[in-house]
Amino acid sequence: MTAIANAATYDRWFKIADADMDGRLTGADAVQFFQRSGLSRDVLARVWDLANSSRAGFLDRLAFHKAMDLISIAQQGMEVTKESYLSALDEGIVLPTMAGLSEANGGGGGGGGAGTAAGGGGGGGRAAAVPASPPRRQQEGYAPPDADARREALRRSAAASASRKIPSRVVTSVVDGLKAIYFNKVRPLEEAFKFSSFFSACLNESDFEAKPSVLLMGQYSTGKTTFIKSMLGRDYPGAHIGPEPTTDRFVVVHHGLEERRTPGNTLAVQPDKPYQGLSGFGTGFLTRFEGAQCPAKLLEEITIVDTPGVLSGEKQRIERQYSFIDVCEWFAARSDLILLLFDPFKLDISDEMRQVIHALRGHDDKIRVVLNKADQVDHQQLMRVYGALMWSLGKVFKTPEVCRVYIGSFNADAPINTAKNPECAALFQREHEALLEDLHDIPARSCDRKVNEFVKRVRALKIHMLLIGCIRKSMPSMFGREKAQRKMLEGLPDLFYAVQREHHLPAGDFPDLNRFREILSAFDFSVFPKLSDNKLATVDSVLSEHIPALVRAFENPYQ
Repeated sequence: MTAIANAATYDRWFKIADADMDGRLTGADAVQFFQRSGLSRDVLARVWDLANSSRAGFLDRLAFHKAMDLISIAQQGMEVTKESYLSALDEGIVLPTMAGLSEANGGGGGGGGAGTAAGGGGGGGRAAAVPASPPRRQQEGYAPPDADARREALRRSAAASASRKIPSRVVTSVVDGLKAIYFNKVRPLEEAFKFSSFFSACLNESDFEAKPSVLLMGQYSTGKTTFIKSMLGRDYPGAHIGPEPTTDRFVVVHHGLEERRTPGNTLAVQPDKPYQGLSGFGTGFLTRFEGAQCPAKLLEEITIVDTPGVLSGEKQRIERQYSFIDVCEWFAARSDLILLLFDPFKLDISDEMRQVIHALRGHDDKIRVVLNKADQVDHQQLMRVYGALMWSLGKVFKTPEVCRVYIGSFNADAPINTAKNPECAALFQREHEALLEDLHDIPARSCDRKVNEFVKRVRALKIHMLLIGCIRKSMPSMFGREKAQRKMLEGLPDLFYAVQREHHLPAGDFPDLNRFREILSAFDFSVFPKLSDNKLATVDSVLSEHIPALVRAFENPYQ
């Protein structure tokens, strides 16, 4: 049977398996449908893991197709692995055998059989109705059982009111659960404690639904735009390449069926795009921000952000009508991967580049270093260049861990130059393939990254609330406010240390002291709300109960 015929049958089966008809096959429905295959739970667990490669907690239509192919492979006695799946795709995959379903009717005429296998009756599709009581693990995915009986009486009522349940049919994926937790529990606290002024703008739904993104950074003319061309196999609309500083704006390169350039002011007001938070940087930045749409295969899975080269001296600060460092920090917080590009002739890290790298603090796990244009030096020079680069990076990154460094020549217009360094041609090719594989793996890690970033944000909110609560508690009720405010600004280091000691928090989780002081000085401290135990209990319950329960609810249903 051809792949097209298989796909048509899979689509009919997907409509049967998707009981609530939301286009998402969650764990409970998958268990009911996959049992028709007659395979063991261990095999079906492996099928789910490979099909749910994005770890979103559900199978969409195409992931369901992959799951059916994997079931067919397992029924033929083959091991269920990524390699066997790719090999079988080349040879052709037969339709799997599913009890109660047939190729002829796709299950459409076998209402009774389908209902029996699914645990329901036949007739009129009633077998696919949503169960009256959702599975317990699905219910716990958003609102875990009330644990406040174990808490002191003071916190019990607040935590109970903050844990209002949302119907489980609304939460059909990890991302849906994160949105529900954020908008019902976290965002009201962010707004009350002015968290967006200190950390980053409040999140919108588009921030949760956004595709994974890759941020390219580096000094001018290190090959950032050429690198994008190499990855996409083509130029993006508006791309400029040259030895001088050519890219003069931030460009979001995303997928579209036709080539198009979108001005930054337009992108920043579109609710379906995750760039509304950039409006806070003003018109000076938005005029230097745009979107470039083109039909490239890689862009179906990820979005690439091209940035202006980091300039040296006063040009970096004066000639740009916006805070370049703050914009880089905004994009870094929302990126899945950050590529720092260097070339053998620009290894010195200027003070401005150092500031940019410092702005990436807290995102070390996302950073990869690319030594571009490595084919322009011979073997001996390359060894010296690599050593000098690692020495320079060691002075900037204050961690003992070493960044992953890719070495090669990423130029789509010219093959690897073997005249100067023929010995390393194979190395450059392997590095190119490894980097491409890293990029293609990003979608599989995207959901985990969103959970990770969400937890980091909630932890930062908790520390922010403790700091603001301590400041608000120290303010006099009537007289002497200005004097007390000045005194607290001067004594912020002691306040940080006191909060850290009292609540047993790691010092590395606290915000930058000077930046916090600068932002705090613009506020009247008396406008901040008082920190109650109830509000703190809400944040603690998100970290200790709701997020772990959400992740558990959408794990492999066979484990």
